[in-house]
Amino acid sequence: MTDTITTETGEAAPPQTPKQRSAARIADAAGGKTRWLMLKIALLAIVDAIALYAVFVLFMHNEWLVLGLVVAVTILVNWIYFSRKRIPAKYLTPGIILLVVFQIFTLLYTAYIGFTNYGTGHNGTKDQAIASLMRSSLVRVEDSPTYDVTVVERLNELGLLVTDPTDGDVSVGTNTQPLEPVDVSADGTVEGWTTLTFADVLQRSDEVEALAVPYSDDPNDGAIRTQDGQKGYLYVSTLDYDPVADTMTDTTTGTVYADTGDGAFTSESGEQLLPGWQVFVGFDNFVRALTDTSIRGPLLAVTAWTFVFAAVSVASTFFLGLLLALVFQNKRMRFKNGYRIMLILPYAFPAFLSALIWAGMMNKSFGFINQVLLGGAEIPWLTDPWLAKISVLIVNLWLGFPYMFLVCMGALQGIPEEVNEAGVMDGANPWQIFRRIKLPLLLVTVTPLLIASFAFNFNNFNLIYMLTGGGPRFTDVSIPVGQTDILISMVYKVAFTGQNRDYGLASAFTILIFIVVAVISIISFRKTKALEELN
Repeated sequence: MTDTITTETGEAAPPQTPKQRSAARIADAAGGKTRWLMLKIALLAIVDAIALYAVFVLFMHNEWLVLGLVVAVTILVNWIYFSRKRIPAKYLTPGIILLVVFQIFTLLYTAYIGFTNYGTGHNGTKDQAIASLMRSSLVRVEDSPTYDVTVVERLNELGLLVTDPTDGDVSVGTNTQPLEPVDVSADGTVEGWTTLTFADVLQRSDEVEALAVPYSDDPNDGAIRTQDGQKGYLYVSTLDYDPVADTMTDTTTGTVYADTGDGAFTSESGEQLLPGWQVFVGFDNFVRALTDTSIRGPLLAVTAWTFVFAAVSVASTFFLGLLLALVFQNKRMRFKNGYRIMLILPYAFPAFLSALIWAGMMNKSFGFINQVLLGGAEIPWLTDPWLAKISVLIVNLWLGFPYMFLVCMGALQGIPEEVNEAGVMDGANPWQIFRRIKLPLLLVTVTPLLIASFAFNFNNFNLIYMLTGGGPRFTDVSIPVGQTDILISMVYKVAFTGQNRDYGLASAFTILIFIVVAVISIISFRKTKALEELN
């Protein structure tokens, strides 16, 4: 059988032979493959461009390990997607990369930080700490020559183009890179650097004044600084660093500070020069969390409250949701859809917004509850330790019961009606039918969800932070935590609030939380195996 093709003039073209039809199909398939190949090349080009930019940035900051990993992964991705045989790998690669970056790497890096002193005053390398100390104690040399300088920029980092007044040599450097000779073009520019205009210098005057470009690799040689972006002067530090003895000497007082292995230069009297640097401290953060009385006290209180908060939240939301689901099962109830919509509304609104609204309603002085519902009372819902905890549980009940209501509604509808009829025929009353038949069958479905809800409330940061901020605060403690803080909000405060941010201690807390949640989840899921026999 042959196909008849009509030309543009309406005349019938000669019918195609089987070979012609086969050639046409091959051409169409080839065209489709070409389009997919071009799309694949375009997507890989975007990935390679991002990787190339990352390699350039990492190279400028001497991050060799991460640079090597980025290059290896980029080569592997290109090999997989240009190969014709690695079909499963093409589907698995994106998921595996995201899993490694956002899960495994995050967990391992957090664990690593937990074994270091990383935090305020200890957030860089030793070389960076030395440079920062020398730069922070700079004073201008009285007979310093005047250097012609130009403010330049590369990769959003400012630098100075310095002309030596004695021999006219031109060098360029930044806060972290000492002056290095460069070649200047005829128009006064340097390849790779952008010269800032006078208007840009004025606009970024604070950054320009903060520039202190090391004169050489030896920090004792001082640095070049400028006030106006046009003239620079030599500044030297009042601290003198001895790389052989590994000491820092204050030339004004004569005090000697040595590296004692604690991540900072320390004098004999125990005084430290900050900033220091990041060092490995082993289990010191874990030991400090469990033995330091100023930390152990609030840690135990916060841990106990975290378990109570999670357990009571799960129990209260589940039983209220179950009660409402049973009520809605009654066939005589009218306007079910309208009631369901009203009950689901708390679950539909963003939780953080609802918590903020409740915080305003519970305000002691002008909150809606005190001023309107209670006739001007001054009940400290959020400032009294016990009332604050009760308030948190009430708000979480309001936020969480719609979810349990929906879950229980679906689970109850999945129980066959014959089960209820069989119980009635055996002489069981409604309570016995519910307790001995419906509830066990219901738990088979909802127990994994209850475990997940416990884990969620164990780390319910948004509610605590938005409603009470963790307050009222404990007194006489070394970490900024309060009566309603749970472990995750305490970790946040240790890491990101207060004058001293201790990321190492916060990471140690995070590892302890991870272990606790993992153990609870393992035990809970093993216990749920007993419920599977009911199926």
